[in-house]
Amino acid sequence: MLLSDLSVKRPVFATVISLLLVVLGLVAFRNLSLRELPDIDTPIVSVNTSYRGADAAVVESRITKPLEDAVSGIEGIRTIQSQSQTGQSSIAIEFTLARDIESAANDVRDAVSRVVGRLPEEADPPQIFKVDSSGDVIVWFNLASSRMSAGELTDYAERYVVDRLSAVDGVANVIVGGEQRYAMRIDIDRNALAARGLTVDDVEQALNRENVELPAGAVNSSTRDFTVRVLRGYVKPDHFAALVVAKGEDGHLVRLGEVAQVSLGSEEPRNDYRGNGQPQLGLGVVKTSTANELEVVQAAKAAAERIQAALPEGTRIFVAYDATVFVDTALHEVYKTLAEAIALVLVVIFLFLGSVRAALIPAVTVPVCVVTAFAALYLFGFSINLLTLLALVLAIGLVVDDAIVVLENCQRRVDLGEPRLVAAYRGARQVGFAVIATTAVLVAVFLPIGFMGGYLGRLFRELGVAIASAVAISGLVALSLTPMMCSKLLTPHAPRGLTHVVDALFQRVQRLYARGLERALRHPWLVVLVMLLAMGASALLVRGLPKELAPLEDRGAFVVSITGPEGAGFDWTVSKTREVERRLMKLVDEGIVSRVNTRVPQGRGGTVTQNFNVGQAIVLMAPWDRRDISSQQLIERLRRELADIPGVRISPNMRQGLSRNYGQPLQFVLQGPDYAQLAQWRDALLKRLEGNPNLFALDSDYKETQPQLRVDIDKSRAGDLGVSAEEIGHTLETYFGGRRVTTFSVDGEEYDVIVQAGAANRREPADLSNLYVRSTTTRQLIPLSNLVTLGDMAAPGQLNRFNRLRAITVSAGLAPGYSLGEALAYTEQAAREVLPPTAQTDLKADSRDLRETGGSVAFTFGMALLVVFLVLAAQFESFVHPFVIMLTVPLAVLGALLGLGLFGSTLNLYSQIGIIMLVGLAAKNGILIVEFANQLRDQGRTIDAAIREAAAVRLRPIVMTSIATVVGALPLMFAYGAGSASRRTIGVVIVFGVMVSTLLSLFVVPAIYRALARYTRSPEAVAHELAAQGAQHPDADAEEQA
Repeated sequence: MLLSDLSVKRPVFATVISLLLVVLGLVAFRNLSLRELPDIDTPIVSVNTSYRGADAAVVESRITKPLEDAVSGIEGIRTIQSQSQTGQSSIAIEFTLARDIESAANDVRDAVSRVVGRLPEEADPPQIFKVDSSGDVIVWFNLASSRMSAGELTDYAERYVVDRLSAVDGVANVIVGGEQRYAMRIDIDRNALAARGLTVDDVEQALNRENVELPAGAVNSSTRDFTVRVLRGYVKPDHFAALVVAKGEDGHLVRLGEVAQVSLGSEEPRNDYRGNGQPQLGLGVVKTSTANELEVVQAAKAAAERIQAALPEGTRIFVAYDATVFVDTALHEVYKTLAEAIALVLVVIFLFLGSVRAALIPAVTVPVCVVTAFAALYLFGFSINLLTLLALVLAIGLVVDDAIVVLENCQRRVDLGEPRLVAAYRGARQVGFAVIATTAVLVAVFLPIGFMGGYLGRLFRELGVAIASAVAISGLVALSLTPMMCSKLLTPHAPRGLTHVVDALFQRVQRLYARGLERALRHPWLVVLVMLLAMGASALLVRGLPKELAPLEDRGAFVVSITGPEGAGFDWTVSKTREVERRLMKLVDEGIVSRVNTRVPQGRGGTVTQNFNVGQAIVLMAPWDRRDISSQQLIERLRRELADIPGVRISPNMRQGLSRNYGQPLQFVLQGPDYAQLAQWRDALLKRLEGNPNLFALDSDYKETQPQLRVDIDKSRAGDLGVSAEEIGHTLETYFGGRRVTTFSVDGEEYDVIVQAGAANRREPADLSNLYVRSTTTRQLIPLSNLVTLGDMAAPGQLNRFNRLRAITVSAGLAPGYSLGEALAYTEQAAREVLPPTAQTDLKADSRDLRETGGSVAFTFGMALLVVFLVLAAQFESFVHPFVIMLTVPLAVLGALLGLGLFGSTLNLYSQIGIIMLVGLAAKNGILIVEFANQLRDQGRTIDAAIREAAAVRLRPIVMTSIATVVGALPLMFAYGAGSASRRTIGVVIVFGVMVSTLLSLFVVPAIYRALARYTRSPEAVAHELAAQGAQHPDADAEEQA
C-alpha cells in the first residue's frame, strides 16, 4: 500500500497528518453549537384570533374555517390543527422540515391578509406567531417579593422584566403566570343606573367622550411655538368617579361614582400561580419553533442575572423550572461514558498484547479519530448533541479495529523473527486491502442514513456522519500512523503476569476453535440449518417485541394536569389544585422532589385558556444521584395516590426527547362531516377501548357538557318596543363579560378601563334578566325580563379540526410495559370493528411519528444491506464473496433481538439504528477471513487449506476487535442517570449483536466459503492473467517501430 509504505519510510510525515487532523477537530469543537438533539424542530406557525363573546360554533364557522381555507394552499404543509373555543380561534400550521420558518411565516401572513376583510368586524385582527400555540415553556423564572403585592409585582415585571426576556434571541413569547395586571374596574350598580334612567351604553359613551387626549394645534408667536394638548386627567379612581355621565332633568350632574364602584383592581383576578406553596409570579419562556433550546435558556438565564442586579430590595428572580437540566446532565453522562469506553478498550488491548508499548499504538488512534469527527460535524453544519456524542461512544470500539488488525499482523511478524521495521512495512501491506474493505463497508452502512428524508433522516443523519467520519479517519490512521509507530515501538511478544494468563487462555480457545471448525467444515448442512434457524427466530422475535418511538427517559421533571368537569369555577379548581399541591409538597420534604409550581388556569404557548376547570402542577425532581426513584416510577405512584381526589381527573405526564408534546402517547383522530356523527363514533370506540386494561385515562377533546345559559329574544316584542338584538347582546356582554372601553396611562404604561357588573350581581342565572335596555323609539328603559327568556343547555366548549376536517381526538395513557405500537395496533383493530367504512381516521403526535418512521427504518435497513453488498462486490470482484460475508448479518440481528428480549427493551428508533450499524460490524469479521483466504489462494494454496489457515490466523484479530467493540459498548448497556434509557437500548443491540455474530460467523463463513469458493477466483486473477499474457506477448507497436 502506497500510504503505509510512505508512512514507514517517512515517520514525520505520518505524524504530521494525524496532528493536523487533531488541530482541525479542536478548532471545530470550539465552534460547534450544543443542543439536546439534532435540529428536528419542525417549523410551526400559529394564527390566533380573538372574537369576544362568540361561542365555539360561531368561531369555527366564521373565523377558523375561512383562515384554514386561506392557508391550506401554502407549500410544504405537513398538518393543520385548529381549536375553536368561546371567543378564541387558534390554528397551528406544521410545515415539513425543508421549509424555512421565516418564509413559511411570510406565506401565512400573505394568505391571512387576503381573507381578513371577510372576517367579522368585531373580531380582532389575526395574530401570527412563529411558535406552536400549544408550545411548552422551556424555563420558568419565579419572581418573588416580600414588599410588593401581586399587582405591584406584575406591573414591575411587565415594565422592567418581561421585555428584557422577550428580547433574548429565540424567545417567541413570555407568559406571565399568576399575573394581576392593573385595570380601572368600573363595577356597575344596575339599580342605581336604572334609578337615574341610564344604561351601560350611556356609561361607555361618557367614558369614550371624556377620557380622550387630543392634539389641539399650536400657538405660534414671533419667538416661540407652543404645542397645545388636551390632557385626559383621568389617572386615579377618584378622577373616574368624578366623571360626568349625564345631566338630570333637574340639572343634577350624574357622576360615575354614583352609579358604579370605581377601583384600581386586576384585569383578570382569576389567576393563580404558586411556587413551593408560596404565591409568586411566574415568567415562562416559550421559544420559537426552530430555536436551539439550550442556547435560548442560557441566554435567558444570563438576562435574568442582569435583571437581578437591578431589582428592588426584597425582590428576587430565580429559576423554578428548567427543561434543559436533563440535557446538561445527559451530556455530562455521555462524556463520562466516552471516557469509560476509552479506558476499557485500552485495557482489553493491553491484555491481548501484553505490552504497554504495543497498546499505545491503537490507543493513539482513539483521540485522533474522535477529535477529527468534530471537524466533519462542523463541515456539514451539524451540532454536538446526545446523538452525535452517542455516535462517538459507539465509534470507540470501531476506530481501534483497523489499528488492531494492522498491529496484530505486524506483531505476528515480529514474533516470527522479522525486524520491526520490515515487519511494519510488510505487515501493513499484507492487511491494507482488508483495512480499506472494512472501512469502506462501515462507512457504506451509513450512506443510506444520510439520504433518509424527513424527521427521521434529520434525526439520525448527524449520528451517521459522526460514526462514518470517525471510521474513515481510523482507516487513514491505521495505514499511516499505526505502521509508523509499529516500526518504532514493537518488540517480540513476551507475555507475563496477567497477560500470560490471557495468552494461555486464548491458545486454549484456538485449539477448541480448530476442533469446532473441523466439524463445521465436515458438516456444512449444520451451518445452513443454523442460518435458517437464525432467520426464523429473528422473524419471530421481530413480531413479538413491542414497538415504540423511543424508550421512556427519566427527564427529571413532569407535568400534572388537573381537569375538573366542564364549567367548573375558578375557586373550585384552585381548591383541588391546592390539595394536589399539598400532597406533592410531602415529596419535597422527602427529598424526592425539589420544586412544585402550580398554576390555574393552565395556559401554554402564550395563550391562557378561558376554561377555568383546568389546573397544572410542574414537578421538578431532585438530581438523579440524590434519589432512588425514577420519574416514571413516581408518575405511576402519583397516579395511584392522587386518584382518590374527588371530582377531577389527574394525569401526570412526562415529555420525551423525541416527542414534541406533553400529551398522552396514544392520540387517535376521528374525522367526519359533523360533530354529532363524530361523537357517536367516539363513544363506540371509547367503549371498546375501555376493555383494554393496559390503557388508562381514556379521554377525548370533544365534550358536550359545558353548561351554558341560552337567551331567547322575543323578536316581535323587542321590535315593537324598539329594542334591537344588538342592544341586548351589547348589554349582556358588558354586564357579564366585561368590556374594555378605554384606557388610562400611568408613567407611560397604558391600562384598560373595564366596565362590568359587580361580582355580587353576576352570580346567578336570574341576574341576566334583572337588567334594563333603552327603547330607540320611546327612549324609556325596558326591563330585559320583558324581552328574553332564559334556558340552560350543555354544549361543547371547544371544537377541533385536523387537516381541515372536523375532528375528535381519542387519547389514552399506556400502562407500564405496554408499548405504543401495541396500543396503536389494538386501537386500529377496534376502529375497524366498531366504526363504519365511511369513518376517516388519522394519527397525531407520537402516534403519527411512530407510524411514519417505521417504514423509513425498514427501507433504510434494506438499502444498507444493498449498498454494503455492492461495495463488497466491487472490492472482491465477485458476487459470491459478498454473499458469504453478508451471511453474518442475520446472525448479528438475531443476537440484537435476543438482547432486547432479555433486557425487556423494545424495537424503537435507537435499537433499529443499532441494528443497521450491525450490518457493518458483522460483515467486518467475514471480510478479514475471506480476504486473507483469497491472498493464500493467490499464493497457490488450495481452497480447503486457504480457508483453514485464514480462519486460524484471523481468529486473534477478530476476537480482539469484537471484544474491543463489545467492551466499548458496555458502558452504554449499563448506563444510568439522565438519558440512560436510549443509551442502554443501543448498547444492548451492539453488545449482543456483535457477540452472537462473532461466535457463529467464525464457523459459518469458513464453511460457506469452502462450499462456494470453487465458483470464484481472486480479485487479482485478471491482473495476474494480464501480467502473464503481457510477458508472453511483447508490445506490438514497439515491434513495428523497431
